[in-house]
Amino acid sequence: MNTKHPDYETLEAKGAKPVKMWTRGVPVETEAKEQLSKLAQLPFIYHHVAVMPDVHLGKGSTIGSVIPTLGAVIPAAVGVDIGCGMMAAKTTLRASDLPDSLAKLRSAIEQAIPHGMSPKTRNARGRDVGSWDRPPPPVDAGWSRLKDEFDALCRKWPKLRGTNNYKHLGTLGSGNHFVEICLDEDNFVWLMLHSGSRGVGNAIGTHFIELAKQDMRRHMVNLPDQDLAYLEEGTEHYRDYIEAVGWAQKFARINREVMMQNLIHAVRSVIVKPFETHVEAVNCHHNYVQQERHFGRDVMITRKGAVSARAGELGIIPGSMGAKSFIVRGKGNPESFNSCSHGAGRTMSRTEAKRRFTRADVERATQGVESRKDEGVIDEIPMAYKDIEAVMRAQDELVEVVHTLKQIVCVKG
Repeated sequence: MNTKHPDYETLEAKGAKPVKMWTRGVPVETEAKEQLSKLAQLPFIYHHVAVMPDVHLGKGSTIGSVIPTLGAVIPAAVGVDIGCGMMAAKTTLRASDLPDSLAKLRSAIEQAIPHGMSPKTRNARGRDVGSWDRPPPPVDAGWSRLKDEFDALCRKWPKLRGTNNYKHLGTLGSGNHFVEICLDEDNFVWLMLHSGSRGVGNAIGTHFIELAKQDMRRHMVNLPDQDLAYLEEGTEHYRDYIEAVGWAQKFARINREVMMQNLIHAVRSVIVKPFETHVEAVNCHHNYVQQERHFGRDVMITRKGAVSARAGELGIIPGSMGAKSFIVRGKGNPESFNSCSHGAGRTMSRTEAKRRFTRADVERATQGVESRKDEGVIDEIPMAYKDIEAVMRAQDELVEVVHTLKQIVCVKG
């Protein structure tokens, strides 16, 4: 049964908590709705599930969902890109201060920030090209804020030492991660980037997802989907996960800070005019879990592809390689658990995008943006994403737009 509300649609099913969806005017896959219905059947879901307009089918749980839980947490809902998020900083530069050759600027950024992933890494041979060979001083400074806690984690799980951790700090990764130079509505230059906890976060997420599945099998828990395996509060695995995921989220935030330092350095190597940065700055997660208070209870909130949007809080909602992005201010809507979307949201899988589009399509869709336009980024083509303008209209009760950004340089792994 579906009931209407001025701001959102509610999906209701017998034996499940309501699912409130801010999806007016944007497509939602049937499979995503089915996945959300399964999630809402879990007995520890608190109050309701909130769904953002960039919603689409995901691994573990639906991307674009906000999941409140009492007494349990779902590791696969947080996922393996723990703490993935965005950082943006306004500068005092104007469009007229940029060099005639944006290719030179893009090249400087690519040299300053490791990006992508070596195919050798998949076979555990050689150094990942997306990691540092010799990490620069900002990486050492960032790692000093992480090392003691990491050593404590490694005493519990020694295999974490074998992951790319220190040498991944301040690096971009691949997929939909990016570094961009953007212009706002007044032609001020912004620096923006998107990345998470890299290899070590993946290892932590993968480890605890498997532990949760083992716990379900051991206790013969019947789940609507095995990827909804959970850890119960009060257990050793729950305590360990909260500790590890908290560290990975800290790593992700510092990772973006280090990248931003190196990005600023790269821009200064090309643009000789002195300029200031962090005039307005935002650093926000969109794949994470933390304790918050909602509807009179302290609950664990998992945002799977969603951003915190408390009243007055700044956030970032990017479009795609060829679309606008937005700096937003939260309105503190309690029904959304003070949340908004984390982007435009995919309308098709990466495989389908590669099947449907060509390199020529990428070139047309990213005209005017200094970026890669080869076969390796076809799956990131703007047409594989929802219309960001429609996504923003669907959540106008959740956020207000502070700045509208258009990228002119985009670096992807």
